[in-house]
Amino acid sequence: MLPEHHPILGSGRGHHRGKVVSAEAAIQLIKTGDTVATGGFVGVGFAEAVASALEAQFIATSTPRDLTLVYAAGQGDGKQRGLNHLGHEGLLKRVIGGHWGLVPKIQKLAVDGKIEAYNLPQGVISHLFRDIAGHKPGHLSRIGLGTFVDPRHGGGKINDITHENLVSLMPIEGEEFLFYKAFPIDVAIIRGTTADPDGNVTMEREALTLEVLSIAMAARNSGGVVIVQVERIAERGTLHPRQVKIPGILVDCVVVAGAEQHWQTFAQHYNPAFSAEIKVPAAAIAAMEMNERKIIARRAAMELKVNGVVNLGIGMPEGVAAVAAEEKVLDLVTLTTEAGVIGGIPAGGLNFGGGVNPQAVIDQPYQFDFYDGGGLDIAILGLAQADRHGNLNVSRFGPRLAGAGGFINISQSAREVVFVGTFTCGDLQVEIADARLTVVAEGSAVKFVDQVQQRTFAGDVASKQGKRVLFVTERCVFRLNQAQLELIEIAPGIDLERDILARMAFKPLIIGRPALMDARIFAPRPMHLRDDMLAIPIAQRFSFDQSRNILFLNFEHLTVKTKEDVEAIRHQVESIVGPLGRRVNAVVNYDEFALAPEAENAYLEMVRDVVERFYLMVNRYTTSAFVRMKFGDELSRRGVAPHIYESADEAESHLA
Repeated sequence: MLPEHHPILGSGRGHHRGKVVSAEAAIQLIKTGDTVATGGFVGVGFAEAVASALEAQFIATSTPRDLTLVYAAGQGDGKQRGLNHLGHEGLLKRVIGGHWGLVPKIQKLAVDGKIEAYNLPQGVISHLFRDIAGHKPGHLSRIGLGTFVDPRHGGGKINDITHENLVSLMPIEGEEFLFYKAFPIDVAIIRGTTADPDGNVTMEREALTLEVLSIAMAARNSGGVVIVQVERIAERGTLHPRQVKIPGILVDCVVVAGAEQHWQTFAQHYNPAFSAEIKVPAAAIAAMEMNERKIIARRAAMELKVNGVVNLGIGMPEGVAAVAAEEKVLDLVTLTTEAGVIGGIPAGGLNFGGGVNPQAVIDQPYQFDFYDGGGLDIAILGLAQADRHGNLNVSRFGPRLAGAGGFINISQSAREVVFVGTFTCGDLQVEIADARLTVVAEGSAVKFVDQVQQRTFAGDVASKQGKRVLFVTERCVFRLNQAQLELIEIAPGIDLERDILARMAFKPLIIGRPALMDARIFAPRPMHLRDDMLAIPIAQRFSFDQSRNILFLNFEHLTVKTKEDVEAIRHQVESIVGPLGRRVNAVVNYDEFALAPEAENAYLEMVRDVVERFYLMVNRYTTSAFVRMKFGDELSRRGVAPHIYESADEAESHLA
């Protein structure tokens, strides 16, 4: 029973009465049939003491019963902790969750048809809490179109006993939207760090702030109750108002948990770097060993762009952060997690969601506002199962229910998506030697299937958006081309028929000869990715002065490594000068220019070709005497006038 001094037993929520109670007392407010919303991300921010007390009471008394559980991010350790405490038949009647992989006990109830169950996008659920708080009828979004959440593909229902439609298709001015139905929240169970007797709560030692404020408001404005777990109590009036994340007017019960039930994450009791108490050296990130995971992470990292805002998924995508650290490019991009971390280095495993050295940590619903609105430049996500139409499944595999989590929000909204994973799975073994890849033992499970079991990503929707989508494996790379998978790159050492086509359930689109994956990916030394990212794109190195009929080519700090690099330059000259129908003068800046030996002959032949076809006169300049001498000799051998000067002024003044 609740102590007599508790405010809920009085006539109102008066601030003069203390709100600190035991977990056993707080859960007396949870009644049979209630809808309970919980906060947390894996283990971050989960109220373990309250959940444990609820489990213990149900085991002892079989009450409360038939609860509806609502949560956004996965909250569990994949074993016993987190929402697994609630995985008892009879305790739950219905579950609406974003991610199911970490809660196997609840997952089993859903798969076995013991409870009604829905899997909705994590970001949608986090936004629904705000909509419920504002007494709105629901949440309107494009997120989920074409996926298993779309009512035309199941409406997010997990089993056959789940009948109510929570998602409906709603056309507005000729455009399709999904409408997610709102419902009242009777009980909120959330977590903070410090509370005062009035229920004001701060979160200074928490790794994330998540959607605790939204959940609390949703329950309060639904006429429900709010239970907050903290690790300590402060004197009334001592908490700084700017640090109060959950105001006391929203809070009914404060539960002080012991250290054993208030871990910062499910992997660590407390890491001061996760709460931004300290910063850690980026050098602390260990380099990955050279294996298939590193190959995949390296190829994905090649898609990073300077100033890009990036989301990295859990699992295989985490390797991209390690590669970015090794290549010294972390300062060139902003890594984020859907949990609210912006900047710094995302954590992995059971620490996932948190991060070290962040620039900011914002509430999860606001992060999904940013994501859904197109704020992500690139998302790098896991690849579990793909089909011929570019549909992807990461959420359900037979009886195993992983759930979508934030995958649908992220993959549908990012400007570019890179899915990463091994080509097959199950005992796959590869060997990397002499910058070549060999499959030693093939994986037992095919991942590129004729039709995915569940559509977590819709290839046709992405194609209509014109989104760049890549599928990166250790042996090849596909891209989405008009809702088809097109094979565009093959690893050196891999046989197309034996190692790729024979291991797929369908034949991908192949246009011309697929390129070789960059040899640097398979070499033990760093790839010098920073140089690539800071390089000026070829198209931006050309400018044409119409009035003076001069084409300027800025090759400063340019490194030409391959025949593809050479052809890109030739193409640019052709595209600019060809349509003019006349020859032009040219001035080329060769300062700090580098030409790889294997590309030298192709480059010089290209120069001879464009000079003969497009130029009246071409003058070059560089401050390097060596380059002037070497280029002069090589151009002379090819019958090209070797006009190479020391400065731009000299080069321009000698155009006659």
